[in-house]
Amino acid sequence: MAGSGRSPRKLSAEWFSRNALAGFAALLLASGTATAETGLVPYQIIGDAIPAPLTGTVGDPARGRAIVGNRQLGLCLLCHSGPFPEDRLQGTLAPNLAGVASRLAIGQLRLRVVDASRVNPKTIMPPYYRTQDLTRVAPSYAGKPILSAEQVEDVVAFLATLTE
Repeated sequence: MAGSGRSPRKLSAEWFSRNALAGFAALLLASGTATAETGLVPYQIIGDAIPAPLTGTVGDPARGRAIVGNRQLGLCLLCHSGPFPEDRLQGTLAPNLAGVASRLAIGQLRLRVVDASRVNPKTIMPPYYRTQDLTRVAPSYAGKPILSAEQVEDVVAFLATLTE
């Protein structure tokens, strides 16, 4: 503060602790946890996974299967294919879902459904559970996730059954 006429302020341990804690909290939020501002359930990304269920409980695989095959909600089969012989017109733009649970842990599956761009910034897969920093969003989806936390957990529970 040269030339300001003020002496430098001494930083107390209490000031440092309070501000360091605030900085750490901001870092966690920036690293991928949802906030109350977004209306999403908070979650924490560790490495390339979200280890804990968004809802605190495991989802229902049958409901997850229905979402994956739904051409108005999940739209997963628009890009992905998999062991779904009853579903015609499966996509070829994204990896085949057959055996996905043998390749990825449940937390890794969860992060890819929540926001695959956290793993691959160039992905064409939409973030199913993110509302911030999106482009080209239909007005009916503005500020809303594609799937609820419960639906994300249902999809993850279903994907976890695809071991072969």
